[in-house]
Parts: sequence; structure tokens; C-alpha cells
Amino acid sequence: MKKFIPVLVFSVLVFQLKAQTATPKYVAEANKTYESGKYAEALPLLEAAYNKMTNKGKSIAEKGSMAYKVGECYRHLERYDKAAQWYGSSIELKYYEVEPKVYYYQGEMLRMAGNFKKAEESYKAYDARRGKDKSINIEGLLKSCNLNSDFHAEESNYVVKFEDDLNDKKCFDMAPSLSDKKEMQIIYSTQREDIVNTARDPITGEKYMDLWVAEFNEKGNWTSSKSLDNSGTVNTNSNEGTAVLDRKGRVMYFTRCPAVNKQNLGCSIWMADKVDDGFENVQQIAIDKKGDSISVGHPCITGDGMMLIFASNMPGGMGGKDLWYITYNKKLKAWDSIPKNMGPTINTAGNELFPSLSFNDSLFFFASDGHPGIGGLDIFKAVISKEKSADGAYVWKGVKNMMKPINSSSNDYGLTIRKDLKSGFFTSERSSEKSKTYTPDIYSFSTPPVSFDLQVIVYEHGNRNKKIEGARVEVKEINGQKWEELTNGKGKTSKWTERKDNKTNPRYINPGFDYTITAGKARYFPMARPSKITTKDTTGNPLEKSQSFVVEIPLIPIELRTPEIRYHLDKWTFVNDNTISSKDSLQFLVDLLKDNPDIIINLYSHTDSRASETHNQALSENRAKAVYKYLVGVDATFACRVFPFGMGESKPAKYIDEKGEEHLLTDDYINQFKGEKFEALHQINRRTTVTIVTEEGSDMPKIFDPTAPCTPDPNFSKYIEPLPR
Repeated sequence: MKKFIPVLVFSVLVFQLKAQTATPKYVAEANKTYESGKYAEALPLLEAAYNKMTNKGKSIAEKGSMAYKVGECYRHLERYDKAAQWYGSSIELKYYEVEPKVYYYQGEMLRMAGNFKKAEESYKAYDARRGKDKSINIEGLLKSCNLNSDFHAEESNYVVKFEDDLNDKKCFDMAPSLSDKKEMQIIYSTQREDIVNTARDPITGEKYMDLWVAEFNEKGNWTSSKSLDNSGTVNTNSNEGTAVLDRKGRVMYFTRCPAVNKQNLGCSIWMADKVDDGFENVQQIAIDKKGDSISVGHPCITGDGMMLIFASNMPGGMGGKDLWYITYNKKLKAWDSIPKNMGPTINTAGNELFPSLSFNDSLFFFASDGHPGIGGLDIFKAVISKEKSADGAYVWKGVKNMMKPINSSSNDYGLTIRKDLKSGFFTSERSSEKSKTYTPDIYSFSTPPVSFDLQVIVYEHGNRNKKIEGARVEVKEINGQKWEELTNGKGKTSKWTERKDNKTNPRYINPGFDYTITAGKARYFPMARPSKITTKDTTGNPLEKSQSFVVEIPLIPIELRTPEIRYHLDKWTFVNDNTISSKDSLQFLVDLLKDNPDIIINLYSHTDSRASETHNQALSENRAKAVYKYLVGVDATFACRVFPFGMGESKPAKYIDEKGEEHLLTDDYINQFKGEKFEALHQINRRTTVTIVTEEGSDMPKIFDPTAPCTPDPNFSKYIEPLPR
């Protein structure tokens, strides 16, 4: 046995040596570069190794592992479409049996690309295989997918412009921040070739990021762009980015990600005092990151300088990267190092990044892929709450997506807004005519001038197609301004627009006001209540979007023909069958009385001439009373506002024939026809008309006085005995 031991040891060493030499050199080199975190350098090596591998035996798992690593490289380089494809290849090779997270990362990439249905499938596949590891909030991600899949992005009232003169076509330009009181300057992050550090970041393959400053003139044209610092004080051999100045312009907060070989160090937040055109006293802000490899970054400072908001992947959040904050202790003259999470109103199971504030802190902006959005990171805004947190920090609520065109299906983030809250800058990775690649570029946004216009259309009540010419329309503004105009042959006024010249054009619609519109004409009953429009939002502020108002006003003629009410032959019971719904026509009268509580009406029923005058008179009175009883049965107060009359056959109706000629439907005219036409013309005579009661000797309606005593005539509800035909 003692002699056998050296032989055994030697055999094991030989076996291990053979196992080590069995790994191809190109695979070993690719894996080594990948494991060092140099994703940009590792990517071509991994792809080449993958293509050389076969799909036989144990090499299938090895090839699946290689596909997974390629996906990881693309994920770290933020090429989400490519990453999703490579994770898919890894899944096809069943690498999920080794690393179930391949499903999770595939879901993340699909969600970032806006493919929420497929992302949900990947999340569920990971959830079924992850075992006891519950560190990832899959339930929250599934909820996010459901919300996003039902989210329909409407257009917001912004104009977006690619800043052609500012962006470097080949490099990253991102995270702009307005940096001077006149708002004529921005600080931004860039990786362009002429930055201070000549080395390249092995993770991205790009140059290390520096902070630059750009200025523009009053016309919005860029005049200069240069490094914020060439002394090595702020811009160093590390990555610097996402900077913001305090409201006084004295202190700058920025992110620094150290580039130390073979060390996985997370990003930190630094501060520097601004002195003239330079910076001094650069120091790291002490934040308990819960580990050196954890990152904190994207600083945002409140106006009073007492609250520093930032993004971090530290544990204890809602999932992904969250927004956190620390507060300043005046007594100790130092920042509290223990961060607090901004909570579920802001944070989700996804990622929240790039916080920023409006000048007065009333609006809070951030990027998220967890709130319902269009795809990738979207920019959201929240409004300040009157309440504060337990430690006195500001709180924001009412999170809303800023919609297209601010947001796109690609990543959009890093918004900074001017004091007027109408314009600013942001970062987008969208592809456009100017930016063909999906790399970060700086865009500007502005709110176009808001304009309103109003047009009024007047038509006859019950007949929308009959427009009223010569109706007098009056518009009143809350501040006392008013104007009037007569409608044209199409029943329309001219289109009143926003004020252009107050002296020459007094007819205009302004933002932030309420307007009432009335219309009237002789022999028409005036509107019971004026129409109203407003150019205010629900909070009383002026509307932010342009709008065209079209107000349609129905006027009730003094003599009103109601929709057709039919009766059974020689009876006063209503016909309700597949030929006519008299009930719908009666409802027209109910609505007329309810919508116009001031009117009093006379109700007239007519018959055709095919019986004796005495018989037809009694029949028409009974039919009028049938309508009266129906109306009073709906609302007893109608009893003093409705007066039924039977007109017999005494007043034939007017009829317009196919040639447009008008005829009185007398027996002589009707008897020219036979069959259906003969019966149809007699039916037109069997009608009910309504007349608005007017003041004696006037065309003006008599207004109903609800306080006056009212005793309805009892005979109104009593039918007459049928008479012989």
C-alpha cells in the first residue's frame, strides 16, 4: 500500500494535467477576460469561442455556458436586443439546468425592449426553477408586465429636438444638468475622444467618462463645449458623470466610478466646491453602501440642500436599482450616512435611476422601467406632497409617465427642466435620422405655444340636420369680456381663436378662463342653461395642451314637430312594434320638459280625414289626452306645464315631395295616389305637434312659475266616449 500511494498521487496529477490541457486555449482566454469584468474585450473572444464549439456530448453544456456569457456581456453593454437573443440560445442549449437565472435575465432584456408578454413567460420559467432563492421580486416584475401590457401611451404636448451641434456622433453624451442661474449652460457626461483620460474602459470598450460643460446663446444655439476640468481635480482616470450643482451654484455633486485593476469597486458620490472657473476640496460623501462592490450614484440635491437623493443597487430595496436619500445634520454639519429608501410610491421591482428636481422642488423626475411605460427606461414625474417623512425629508407623489415624444421604446432618462417648467434637456438612446445607433444622446424639449379656438353650431332641437341661420350667439368670459355674432347659412359662427391683437380682435379664447355660450332667435325658445367651456385643468391651472372647442346648441322652435307617435286604427292606444316605437317618441317629450324646466307646452294631436269631422275631433282629443296622461304619469309636476288639445282633421300637414316642392296634405292631393303612398300620406296627417306657450302678443315664451298655484283641468285626463265614424 505504501508503494501504491506515490503511484496513485502521480496518476491523479497526470489526470488533472490532462483535464487542464483539454480546455482549448481560445476558450480559456475568453473565459479569463470575461471573469475579469472586461466585457467589451471579452465579447468578440466569447462569440468566436461559441462558433468553434460543437453541439455534441458535454460540449452542449459548455456551449450553453458560452452563450450565457455572451448575453451577459451584451447586457452590461446595454445592448438589450442582442442580450435577449443570446440568453435564448443558452436556453435552447438547456443551460437553465445549470443557471436558472438565464430565464430571469432574458425576461429583463425583453421587458426593457417592451416585449412584456414574452418577458412574463421568462419570469415564470425562472420562478419555477429558482428553488429557495427568493431574492428577486418576481411577483413585482410580473405585475409590472401586466401593467405595461395594458399601457397605451398618448402623446404629450412637447416638441423634441436632437441636439446635432452638441452630440458627438460616435460617443456617449448623456445626463445633462442646467448649471447656471441664467440657464444658459449645462454640465453633461461624455466619452468623446478628446477627454482627459486617454485609456479605455474594458467594460464598455469606450473611453472613460468625463464631465463637460456646454453653453448656448439666447436663440438656443450651442456656442461652445469643453471639459469641465482639465486639472485632474474632478475629471480623473476614473469614470465621472451625472453631476448637479446646488441652487446657489457653490457645490457640485457628481458620480465617480473608480477604475482599479482586479478590484470590483462600486461607484460613489463625491462633492466639490466651485471656485471661479475651477473646483477644489473634492471629497467623497460617506454613505453606508453595505459593501464596497455596491454602487451609489446619480446625485440630486433639494433646493434647501438638506436632502440628497441618489440611485443604488444596495440590498433592502424594492428590487433592481432603487432611489434612496440621506439628510443633512445641521448640528453635526455632516450627512447622515444611513440611507433611506424612497418607498413604493417611487420605487418598483424594476429599476429607478437618474433623479432630478425642478427649481422649486415642486416636480420630481426620474427614470424607471418598473412603472407602466412605453419600453426600456421611461421618464416619470411626481408632484411634491404637503406631507414630509418622519425625518423631515420632502415627499413626492402622483407618479405619471411623461409620454411620447419625451419617452420612446428605447431608454430615456436624465431629464433637467428650466424654471419655467416648459423646456429642458434629457437623454435618449432612440434611433433617429440624426442618431442611427442606439447610443445615449442629448435631446432638448420644449412646450409649443398653447392656443385655443371656439366655433358654435346652432341647430333645431330634435333635428340635428336642420341648422339655424341668423341665430345670435353670445360668448362671455369670466373677466367680463363678451362678444356676439350671427350664425351663417350652415348654422355656424366664425372660428374664434386665441388673442393675437387685443385692440383689433376682441374675440379670443385665452388659457386659464371659463366661458359661457348662449344662442337665441325669434320664434325659438332660448336655452334653459348656457353651454360652458373652460381652458383650465382640474386643478384650476391653465391647460397645457392646445384645444379646439366645438359647441353645439339646440334651439326649440315655438312650433315643434315631435318624433312620430302612432296609434292603433281608430284608437288612442300607442303603437310599439317593429314598425314604430311610440314610447321612444314620448321619451323625447319627457326629456324636453326635464331639460327645459321653464317652458309650458300646448300638445296638439291630429287625425287624417277618413271619418266624420265629429268622430275625428273626439279621436284627436282622446289621443292628445293619452299623451298628457303618459307624461304626467312620468312626472306629476308636468300637469301644470302640459295642455292637450285635439285638432281633428282641421289642419292638414305640409309635405315636401321628391322634387322639393311643398304640398298641403288635403284629400284632393292624397287621393291622387294609391297603395303604400296613399297610406303613408294619411299617416303623416296623423301626428302630434308641440307649441311653446308664448306671452300674449309676443313671440317670447311664457316662463313657467313653479310658485304660482296650479290646478290642472280634470277633463284633461278624461276620455270622450267613442263616436260613430
